[in-house]
Amino acid sequence: MFKVFSSLRKEYLLLINDKVGLALMFLMPLLLVFIITIIQDSAYKMVNENQIPLLVVNHDAGKEGDKLVDLLKKSGLFKIDSQDAVAEKSLKSELLSRGKLIGLYIPKTFSSGLESNAADVSNILMDDLGLERDSVNTEKVSMPTLSFYNDPVLQENYSFSIMGIIQSYMSVIENSLMIDRMYSTMDLGGQSEELKRKMISNRVKINQIVASNNNSTAIPNSTQHNVPAWTIFAMFFMVVSLGSNIVKERINGSFLRLKTMPTTFMLVMFSKMAIYVLVAVVQVALTFSMGIWILPELGLPKLTIPTNLFAFACVILISSMAAVSYALMIGAYARTEQQANGFGAISIIIFGAIGGILVPTFVMPGFMQFASNFSPLHWCLEGFYILFLKGGSWQELKNVFAFLGIFILLCQLATYFKLRMERII
Repeated sequence: MFKVFSSLRKEYLLLINDKVGLALMFLMPLLLVFIITIIQDSAYKMVNENQIPLLVVNHDAGKEGDKLVDLLKKSGLFKIDSQDAVAEKSLKSELLSRGKLIGLYIPKTFSSGLESNAADVSNILMDDLGLERDSVNTEKVSMPTLSFYNDPVLQENYSFSIMGIIQSYMSVIENSLMIDRMYSTMDLGGQSEELKRKMISNRVKINQIVASNNNSTAIPNSTQHNVPAWTIFAMFFMVVSLGSNIVKERINGSFLRLKTMPTTFMLVMFSKMAIYVLVAVVQVALTFSMGIWILPELGLPKLTIPTNLFAFACVILISSMAAVSYALMIGAYARTEQQANGFGAISIIIFGAIGGILVPTFVMPGFMQFASNFSPLHWCLEGFYILFLKGGSWQELKNVFAFLGIFILLCQLATYFKLRMERII
């Protein structure tokens, strides 16, 4: 026991004397979780809660343009800034000068074009049914085209979403005009209101359900995504501290001196793993505590801990062992501290990028989604996502434990054979 205690004490002293490594391992995850969660939560609120600023220029000579603007206002989705005096050719510069991201131009022929199209549809329907209709020719006006302006910094999928919303309200106006026109053609004017109300009220409703394998009501939010993700990222960044410590001990001859002592070198490696696995667990405790108690005080969503606490502890433990094993391997193969720090840090960033830490894997192209399966950070994150967001069971976690177990074994074997080749073991 004295040998174990002495070995653990040595690793502890090395750890606390590495001020830069401690800062990277403890301060970095707290700052990452704090900053990224605030940024992403603001983005979620902009899309889900806040009204979208919309600059509207309505030059319509009829009343349908006003109806469209009124529908957009009543939707509660948009904060309308009406600037009907602005010329169409000046709308681009007006949009940018006012700091708006999107603008909508309604042309002068908007109402007349919709009415002409409704008349054509009504006439076709009457002819197909063999019913008599008024043969008075009306002036043909081409279908109007709305102009949607957006700031070039706005993401394309966001622009398409807004255009889809506007198109849905356009459909309400178009359908209303067609019904009015058909009733008028059949000399049933004024009797179309009941049908229009019925069509609007009897739309198919969509019930949103979050897919989960238990009865948990936890809703995915910025905290549930970011706290586990950036905690994993920070856990693997211990390669900067642990990797450089191993290189220093190899260079200054500490490993050779340890061989002359009445102990096994495997005890030394075990002590390193034990101390740094404990460090990783403390990292998780700190960042998750922030998600539970500190972030809610700032108006951010609270982190909800999974109900399967044993599985939660197992995911933390195997993720910690994966991070420590990788750091040991980098330390064994690096020739200098600069190599260990440089390659270790860059490789973790690459693993994080392809593993879904920086960008979600579902938005990546197919070959990158395949490549993400070779990132240990991806499987660590997947383990937390299964627990936090999917109410996961052991059955779902089996792939996570299988890949991380293989990864840990390969890193340990690579470390062993490298030290064996150098006759340190």
